[in-house]
Amino acid sequence: MSKVEIKTPFFVLNPKSYLYGEELLKLAKKADQLAENYPISIFVTAPYADLKTISDETNSVIITAQHIDGIEPGRGMGHVLPESVYHAGAKATFLNHAERPLTFAELTKSIERADELNMVTVVCADSIKEAKAIATLAPDIILCEPTELIGTGQTSDDSYIEKTNEAVKEVSETTLVMQAAGISTADDVYRTISLGADGTGCTSGIVKAEDPVQMLEDMVTAAVNANQ
Repeated sequence: MSKVEIKTPFFVLNPKSYLYGEELLKLAKKADQLAENYPISIFVTAPYADLKTISDETNSVIITAQHIDGIEPGRGMGHVLPESVYHAGAKATFLNHAERPLTFAELTKSIERADELNMVTVVCADSIKEAKAIATLAPDIILCEPTELIGTGQTSDDSYIEKTNEAVKEVSETTLVMQAAGISTADDVYRTISLGADGTGCTSGIVKAEDPVQMLEDMVTAAVNANQ
């Protein structure tokens, strides 16, 4: 079985550990509806225990684990076995997020294991230098996100977005570039896609919104419109 096809621009709903259970499922179902109605891939990340439920209740979103470890079935108590999240429905995984950083050796092994299972890899990089280094591993997506901007509502400036897009593509033409630092409004989404990012996403701008469901729809619509 091959990796799931990614339609660009793509959008990542990443509630981290803000949401779980029924509240998360409600948002995931809305994302699924949007993914069916628009020519766009929507990733939904979830805590490990919620992956199976969301997978069973949706059809069109790309279910995404928050992390996997580069281990094989066997020993590894307390680690995240790639096969486990894959069989729970995850067809993609984040790696090297600022809240769950990896050494380069660990990252290499986790990407290898994801590739063996045909899971899409979304790998975080907090600088242009790190993005170029990670691009040598040819992940499916690199999220170029300066750590200091995460959750601040302050987005990367135009030159950073353009330079990281260019730097990644120079090393790995097939790797898609995601820009999501500080995304908090639909206008932020529109601007980021307009500047050439293959995709974007959001956490606090959605989960802390007065109406998270409406904010999700506004952001997805902005991504679609920016690509027209």
